[in-house]
Amino acid sequence: MAGEDLRRDLRELRKQVEALRDALARVAGPYQEIAGYMEKLQDITRGYFRLLDLYARYGAISPDLAVPGLKDDISRHIVSALFEKGDRNISQLTDAVKAKRGTASRRIVRQRLEELVAQGTVVSDPGPKGRTFRVSDDIAAKWTRILLPGSGPDGKP
Repeated sequence: MAGEDLRRDLRELRKQVEALRDALARVAGPYQEIAGYMEKLQDITRGYFRLLDLYARYGAISPDLAVPGLKDDISRHIVSALFEKGDRNISQLTDAVKAKRGTASRRIVRQRLEELVAQGTVVSDPGPKGRTFRVSDDIAAKWTRILLPGSGPDGKP
């Protein structure tokens, strides 16, 4: 009889432990969700302070930081326009460069684009209505690492 009572008590204790585990899991869920939100908020805050630091050090936040050594103003404006919106054709890029600097010829924009493609900064994609251009994946990843340190595969910018 005592052994049977002991087994019944153990079963009851096991049920209570399982119920306690379930209750703790339900209670911990919202806290884990809040912790996830806090982590995202910290990431955003770090990114914001990173942008402020870049602005303080360089006086601007521009793609020049990811592509140093662009030889001229038109090339810088082309890359900047492609960071703003990729998959543009020569006409769209010429219009974007004109909007930024006041003047730009289609011939010069085409010439600079060919140089940027040869350097690997820009990628040319064939399309149904002609070629479009975008920033290369390597340059886009570098820009992301500049803006969001720790976003690279090794956790470093």
